[in-house]
Amino acid sequence: MKALSGVWVMNKSLSDDIDGILALQGISWFLRKAIQYATVTLTIKQYEENRDDSTSVTHIDIEQTATGGIKGTTENRTLDWTEREHNDQLFGELFGKSRWRKLEEIGGDDVEFLATGWLDEVKETGLVESYVVSDESGWTARQIWGFEEFDAKRYYTRHLVVKKDEEVLKAKLVYDFIQPLDDEEEE
Repeated sequence: MKALSGVWVMNKSLSDDIDGILALQGISWFLRKAIQYATVTLTIKQYEENRDDSTSVTHIDIEQTATGGIKGTTENRTLDWTEREHNDQLFGELFGKSRWRKLEEIGGDDVEFLATGWLDEVKETGLVESYVVSDESGWTARQIWGFEEFDAKRYYTRHLVVKKDEEVLKAKLVYDFIQPLDDEEEE
């Protein structure tokens, strides 16, 4: 988890269907169908920022693209659990926060789904926890990021729980590593 930088592609055969989640989040049927058929690629740049108080904080910047180079959502995460506003082209105005989390610290109503299946290495490195709120659409999303093993192969995985009113939907998103970032992308 301390070195996510690289290019990752969603593995549709291992990932759960997210059509219901996208509908709950207010995404139109037409756009959901386009997303369903697109290949989603994440370009991730992870780095440390040294702060004035001699501490450092991890940043994870993610550019999503779909088939044909169509720009998708941008995720810029600062792992300090400070709420930040983000205007997302797909989901609108959001408020979110992210942090490193130890496996044993994951709690809440959905702990069994969020904290199960991770590789043993996360006990040392920790996981990424992200929490996003859409006041406009009335939903919340909680994600835990880490690594899982499927068919004896290690994959970057996100466990996602989205809630709106009394409805709760869950999904796993699984990604294949494609390549490291080139030197220009890392700068």
